[in-house]
Amino acid sequence: MHRLVIALLLCSALLVGIFFGGTSSVAAQQSKLLTAEQVAEGTIFVYGSRPVLAQIRRNGVERGRILRYGPDGKNEESSYERRFVRGESMDKDKIRLDQKAPTLEYSLIYGDGRLWGIINGAAFTPREDAANTFLSQTRHSIDSFLRYKESGSTITMVGKEQQKGLDLYVLNLVDKDKQATRYYISAKTFRILWLEYEEPAAAGGVSVKFVRKFMDYRYAQSTLVPYRSVLAENGRDSVETRIMTVTFGVKIDDSVFKNPEG
Repeated sequence: MHRLVIALLLCSALLVGIFFGGTSSVAAQQSKLLTAEQVAEGTIFVYGSRPVLAQIRRNGVERGRILRYGPDGKNEESSYERRFVRGESMDKDKIRLDQKAPTLEYSLIYGDGRLWGIINGAAFTPREDAANTFLSQTRHSIDSFLRYKESGSTITMVGKEQQKGLDLYVLNLVDKDKQATRYYISAKTFRILWLEYEEPAAAGGVSVKFVRKFMDYRYAQSTLVPYRSVLAENGRDSVETRIMTVTFGVKIDDSVFKNPEG
């Protein structure tokens, strides 16, 4: 089905070029086939379509494992559970991430535009690096792209490239907070293959370039989900995430997002 809509988009764009492009060659028209919005809307349709995503992914529970690669060669594996309730825009979402490592168990919760943590039943303020990592995973994500209109973000076309034998559409997204993310989208399947962004280093150091690759795509309740992702920092793999199970449409009690000291 997703290939059908891509074909329809291409045909529609080509017809527009033929009718309004005069005697320009087909090759010249094909270079201008799709705008940034057309690529974005085609991608959203492939992932399930905007109405389906809004209905099915309005809340859910995701469970999996996280493997952190230490710069010293020591790796740490932990399990996680992510519960969420979708708001009108991403800044109105409610998210709770419970993580269990061999030596530590804690939760990070985002709601009402604030982030805090819970450990042993008591609230705490997360360290700056932990808070930035959590927020970056939300700001620079597939969901940010799929919900760009609802969240008031802007998208622009960088161009069409070929890397590693893949034809790619490259788009920039800038959110309301001026956070920028670059997306690399397969011109064949309209799946997001990877994204890139930069974060300033602590204490005014050199900024860090992040690349997140998405793999092992599967369908979950009629929506497309990458079950494996790898995050690299300045070219070094740092975090690998594997989804074990994901279930959408689960009723989640609002109390799980409340601050125990509120």
